[in-house]
Amino acid sequence: MVIAVDLGGTNIRAGLMENGRILKYKDTRLINKDILQSTLDQLAGLIDSVSEPGVKGIGIGVPSVVDVSSGTVYDVTNIPSWKKVGLKAILEKRFGIPVNVNNDVNCFVLGEHRYGLARGYSSAVGLAIGTGLGGGIIINNELYAGNNCGAGEFGNVPYLDGNIEAYCSGDFFIKKCKTTALASYNEAIKGDHTAIERWKEFGFHMGNAIKTVLYTYDPEVIILGGSLTKAYDFFAGAMMKSMQDCLFPESIKRLKVLLSQNENIALIGASSLVAQVH
Repeated sequence: MVIAVDLGGTNIRAGLMENGRILKYKDTRLINKDILQSTLDQLAGLIDSVSEPGVKGIGIGVPSVVDVSSGTVYDVTNIPSWKKVGLKAILEKRFGIPVNVNNDVNCFVLGEHRYGLARGYSSAVGLAIGTGLGGGIIINNELYAGNNCGAGEFGNVPYLDGNIEAYCSGDFFIKKCKTTALASYNEAIKGDHTAIERWKEFGFHMGNAIKTVLYTYDPEVIILGGSLTKAYDFFAGAMMKSMQDCLFPESIKRLKVLLSQNENIALIGASSLVAQVH
């Protein structure tokens, strides 16, 4: 058994895991985010709440850049007090078992590869479409994090008057459409023409993002996850159409683009961090 943690800027989720199965699960809203020790105590308390004798290690996914070797996290999204935190060392001292830390979207694609839709593929890319756009990469059946755990940050690639993330995340609706993705989704469900057209435009940009992934990593499969995939039916057609002018048409024909089906897949992937190393 291992403990997996999915640390977000708003909520923390933890599970007691065995072979990709969740045996015990707890979540809580993160409070006092400006006080480092308070957040660490809350995290430790949540881990305690799902722990049992015989746990072999802890795997944690965080929304930030991670020094994987030392388990240090930097500038965690939406947690102001987490500028540079030696998370691995802190938790290993607290619990006395091995701790492995990685980026949350890396955990997402790792979970899909070990136990989800990317199982059986030797190369895969996961794209988490939400407030921002994050990516994770599997090459030759192994998670590829890059030299500084920065591989897969496709959202930062320059695009039009900004970067890809500005057009392929919630930012697109806020900055370009002066609304929110949720409002546009709810309006589209009601048949609002303007909202439906917004999602089609979003899909056009997502198609260009997928071509960027294809040109750089040429994976067998791309898994889409994150909150904005709730609106997949509204942008999928435009996304697929946008992909068709790819310079490598055979690659587009062979590429599989799939929608993540498991809301706990990042937590499952975090559990795999322990199995990978120990």
